[in-house]
Amino acid sequence: MLGLTLKILGFGLLGIVVTPIVVGIVGLTLAYSLDSRCGTPGDSGGCEMGIASLAVASALPGLAIGVAFALYLHFRKKRATPPAPRP
Repeated sequence: MLGLTLKILGFGLLGIVVTPIVVGIVGLTLAYSLDSRCGTPGDSGGCEMGIASLAVASALPGLAIGVAFALYLHFRKKRATPPAPRP
């Protein structure tokens, strides 16, 4: 049980850190490639603040994804069939 708790904690923390980073990078890449106004002086940081809001908002779903992945790995390992006996 302690192993499962530590695995959930580890994958949850990994999800809560990695997901906003990935969302921020992908969001900035898409914003700068699809909107020519992003990064110009007249934009006054609107694109960047929108992407920052998305990145912060993606932290909790990242935590949920990490916990779900840890549980998936645990139950898949628990469900695996035992090896066949040797003759």
